[in-house]
Amino acid sequence: MDIACHTSVADNHTPKIESTRYLPFPAALLFLENLIGKRERGGELAMALIQTYLQQYPAAATGFTQFLPSPSSHFSARISIKFTVSCCSMSSPVTVVNGNVDVKSTERNEIRLGLPSKGRMASDTLDLLKDCQLSVRQLNPRQYVADIPQLSNVEVWFQRPKDIVRKLVSGDLDLGIVGLDTLSEYGQGNEDLILVHDALAYGDCRLSLAIPKYGIFEKINSVKELMEMPQWTAEKPLRVATGFTYLGPKFLKENGLRHVVFSTADGALEAAPAMGIADAIVDLVSSGTTLKENNLKEIEGGVLLESQAVLVASKKSLLQRKGLLDITHEILERFEAHLRALGQFTVVANMRGSSAEEVAERILSQPSLSGLQGPTVSPVFRKSDSGVKADYYAIVICVPKKLLYKSVQQLRAIGGSGVLVSPLTYIFDEETPRWRQLLSKLGL
Repeated sequence: MDIACHTSVADNHTPKIESTRYLPFPAALLFLENLIGKRERGGELAMALIQTYLQQYPAAATGFTQFLPSPSSHFSARISIKFTVSCCSMSSPVTVVNGNVDVKSTERNEIRLGLPSKGRMASDTLDLLKDCQLSVRQLNPRQYVADIPQLSNVEVWFQRPKDIVRKLVSGDLDLGIVGLDTLSEYGQGNEDLILVHDALAYGDCRLSLAIPKYGIFEKINSVKELMEMPQWTAEKPLRVATGFTYLGPKFLKENGLRHVVFSTADGALEAAPAMGIADAIVDLVSSGTTLKENNLKEIEGGVLLESQAVLVASKKSLLQRKGLLDITHEILERFEAHLRALGQFTVVANMRGSSAEEVAERILSQPSLSGLQGPTVSPVFRKSDSGVKADYYAIVICVPKKLLYKSVQQLRAIGGSGVLVSPLTYIFDEETPRWRQLLSKLGL
């Protein structure tokens, strides 16, 4: 395999310097992965990556040393780096420009589903699949690949959520489950990413702007008031700490704040204002308890995004990958049927009546007994001295959990007896609306 590294650097003193060198595969691949993994685009970061790379692989120095500044010199670089990878097993090149990947994926027959590899999101995702009779079979807990016996030709790949999004864009994955916040931050509106299911009912949180309760922010209760504070100038901008370096700046720009600077951090953001390194934070909030314990508050208009787990797919893969549409349809139907049944109960009771219509009228007179489309009423045949008679009717209805006891009371009030209650596992519609929406997005 050959990897050509084409590097173009321009600084304050040199208009443009270019070079192309063929690098050993392990070295170039490591450099490529490191570059893609970074969200910053500054020249200093790029130079640091190159220097780190050269420390590990000095043999490649001839391709870069002509660009590197001396330790004492001031260097402000604009750098673009392209890697072109060609291999006998690949029909098309892979190009990376400033960390953005344009990939025509290798030919493969398997359908790839990306799942979160760690944490609460990972365990909740596996629980959802199990509840939908889709058991993930992982032979070794240290392996990052598994399968789902109920879905033929599907590989499961355990990845970090942000890498799931990136690999959907690159074509290395076809389907993935991530939080909407992760999809929005790392997908950045990419038109190839299609939401298949936007509400999987776990991983609920919100991406929110929070400020201190004290000091100059004590009486600030809305984003509008924050923007109108006279303190923010070009010399002293609002300092915001966040791990969401796409959504955060986008939100504040849309709200008209001109003087703002962002610092990046991955954890413990709530401590940043108290430490004096930020005026505000943009972070994920679940209950809000951590914010309160650190004397921070959310403000009106400060919610950037309401998030939960979503099923997302590559549009290109859906249109081109053989069998993917059918697999997506099955997964979607299983998810929809299970989620619709959550909190629903089947109620069965016997009622005396002169006819099925008369019993149905009594049932429908009660507001909690209408069911999904109406009650099922069928005769109960009893043995008598004169033969078989049907003066009782069995009724079956579906009621939500919050109305369960009220429904039982209403059934008793109109003559119901022998009431049986059982939880529902699945409710399959004639066709799920989300499937029709997906076909529409695909132009099918």
